[in-house]
Amino acid sequence: MNPDPPLPAPLTVDEVYRRCPLAPLTFETTDELPALEMPFGQDRATQALEFGTGIANHGFNIYVLGHARSDRLGLVRQFLERARIHRNTPPDWCLVFNFVNPDEPRALRLPAGEGRKLRRDFERLIEELTSAIPATFDSDEYQARLQELQQEIASRQQGGISEIGKEAAERDIALISTPSGFTLLPSRDGEALDPEEYAKLDDDKREEIESTIAELQQKLQQHVQQMPRLRKQFQEKVRALNEEMVLFALGAPIRELKDEWSHLPAVCQQLDAIREDVITHAEAFRADGRRSGPPAQLLERYRINLLIDNADIDGAPVIYEDLPNHQRLTGQIEHQVSQGALVTSFMLVRGGALHRANGGFLIIDARRVLSQPAAWDSLKRVLASGEIRIESLERLYGLVSTVSLQPEPIPVRLKVVLIGDRLLYYLLSRYDPDFLELFKVQADFEDELPRSDDDLRLYARMMATMARHGGLRPLKREAVARMIEEASRMAADQAKLTAHDRDLRDLMMEADYWAASSARRRIGCEHIEQAIAERERRANRIEQIGLERIERGMVLISVTGEAVAQVNGLSVLQIGARRFGRPSRITATARPGKDQVVDIEREAKLGGPIHSKGVMILSRFIASRYAPEQELSLTASLAFEQSYGGVEGDSASVAEALALLSAIARVPLKQHLAVTGSLNQLGEVQAVGGVNEKIEGFFAVCQQNGEVDGQGVLLPASNVDQLMLKAEVREAIAEGRFSIYPIRHIDQAIALMTGLDAGQPDDRGHFPPETFNGKVAARLTRFARITRKSTASSRKKASKKD
Repeated sequence: MNPDPPLPAPLTVDEVYRRCPLAPLTFETTDELPALEMPFGQDRATQALEFGTGIANHGFNIYVLGHARSDRLGLVRQFLERARIHRNTPPDWCLVFNFVNPDEPRALRLPAGEGRKLRRDFERLIEELTSAIPATFDSDEYQARLQELQQEIASRQQGGISEIGKEAAERDIALISTPSGFTLLPSRDGEALDPEEYAKLDDDKREEIESTIAELQQKLQQHVQQMPRLRKQFQEKVRALNEEMVLFALGAPIRELKDEWSHLPAVCQQLDAIREDVITHAEAFRADGRRSGPPAQLLERYRINLLIDNADIDGAPVIYEDLPNHQRLTGQIEHQVSQGALVTSFMLVRGGALHRANGGFLIIDARRVLSQPAAWDSLKRVLASGEIRIESLERLYGLVSTVSLQPEPIPVRLKVVLIGDRLLYYLLSRYDPDFLELFKVQADFEDELPRSDDDLRLYARMMATMARHGGLRPLKREAVARMIEEASRMAADQAKLTAHDRDLRDLMMEADYWAASSARRRIGCEHIEQAIAERERRANRIEQIGLERIERGMVLISVTGEAVAQVNGLSVLQIGARRFGRPSRITATARPGKDQVVDIEREAKLGGPIHSKGVMILSRFIASRYAPEQELSLTASLAFEQSYGGVEGDSASVAEALALLSAIARVPLKQHLAVTGSLNQLGEVQAVGGVNEKIEGFFAVCQQNGEVDGQGVLLPASNVDQLMLKAEVREAIAEGRFSIYPIRHIDQAIALMTGLDAGQPDDRGHFPPETFNGKVAARLTRFARITRKSTASSRKKASKKD
């Protein structure tokens, strides 16, 4: 017969809390420590960032994975700020009016910093246009030449009329000018005949006069018909004169600009187009009584829309977009109200974050971009096509058919860095076929860092850097040591330190506040302690209500005595940022029946799948241990008493097994001990989470019910390295008033909870009858006899009926 596993000794104070030695911290305050340029312990992530930013191939954008409490954004920006200075500054991009297709503004690429200069040059050109051209039209030369043209056309018009009038006079016909035109009348001695005199003429004379008038009328009509052609010729000559004068006024400034921008043919081409357009609209530049200069819409065509201005950037840009919707990523076309209608122009086109980050790095929060309509698809389209198209969502999805601008696409070459949690990365990898093609680099930030003497020095430097960047008081050496201990507690591991620098920074800020309140120039250990205590007090209202209900007997928890089929299990509650432990009474029932263990939590739909799995495992453990060669004759039930919310996890399976075995054997369990741990089918106790909170929660209940004296907790031995308990619990352990027992097997828990030997089976599989397992086996054997007798009786009654 194998002996029972030895009972574990209670843990010592040093085993439940790992203090930070002061020896490795060779400084008095953090002011003496140099700053960390990059975070330590994140080699995997930083190497991934170096690779992702260095490789130029398509699709190697970066997804940064990590916990939300780690300052991934700050760390990534810090890394990219260092990387960008080694890169060339990207070019400027401008939009200009397209004189061929006005709805499709052209994009001009300029060396960095030259966009502003080009815009200034074009603004000066517009000023010259609005001053030099009107001055040219007001010049004496222009007025004289215009007058010559007017006289010429007037002379040609009057010359024809005069010839017809002279011929008419020779033939006794008068040519009379009226407001409605010219009229031909018979005359005598240069005076028109009145109707009475004309009537006295004989018929032949009247017929001759009428014939002459008809002939002259035809000539007059032919001459009048030629007047529009003469006026057109006059207008053409005036237009030619205007073009000549405008060209003369524009010649010098256009030529100077073309010489200055000769290294950029696209700019010279735009200047030629502006010259042709100004010549075409030369009349618009003439000042008259109705207007003082050219219309603003015309001058706007000659302006420069500086879409991307990199004049103030040294190296590649690093852009963080905190609202990554479609418009803020790809740009937008704005509109203005004019005479009751919405109008736009190429000057109202605005660039987006992708434009500003072109040639550099764009940082986006993954969850935010996915939550914005069409933003994710727009981002993927840009990365896949390598160009940015500025389009409205309405036009993109065909919701409107109105004519709008279609700016020329701008080629893009940048690195997009998405920052998100791990679950989101795995979901995108699984369900978005484009994701892994566009984001081939994952930079996974550690949640925990190793804790060694060398690491302690680096951790201290990290805190010194945080204090400087946050404008906080320096920390004393003892305060740094206390922060390191708290970092291990946050990591829930004596051999680790949390990498969640936001939590550390918040704690340091609170400690700085308490140091300021006490008029201290440095943050001491007492300020760290006060910050931790005050933080806990602000958030423990729900926890205190629960303790009060236990004290008043509204929630039944026993921390003294013994009880059959009843055990104190331990659980962890998370309410907001507050995480605390709470004991729960677990009870069980057992009676003869078929192999069935009823999980009341599952039946009430309050138990989660992992908890249900744990109950199934313990039922199979009992069957395989106590009825290995026959059917288990047991109907049992398990319940978390006074639990009205969901129950999830298998950390109570050891406690449930103890309660169920106690119900079967009718052996009482000690109530001054609480139990946590996961049970496998072999009876081994497995690690669980939240052990610090669970132990402290049970300790608080013991304190609430009176003096702590002899209570304790059973926990998996594999969880010992995760213990970082509060000072009051450590004090009780040091005084022997509270004990923690690390267990590896259910038999150790049985011995501690009952005071009986667990008992091991002999070669035939029989347990010693005086042991706990022997009592369980004996009761199950009795259940089997009762079940067989009941089954036989039922069959006999059924046979008689037949």
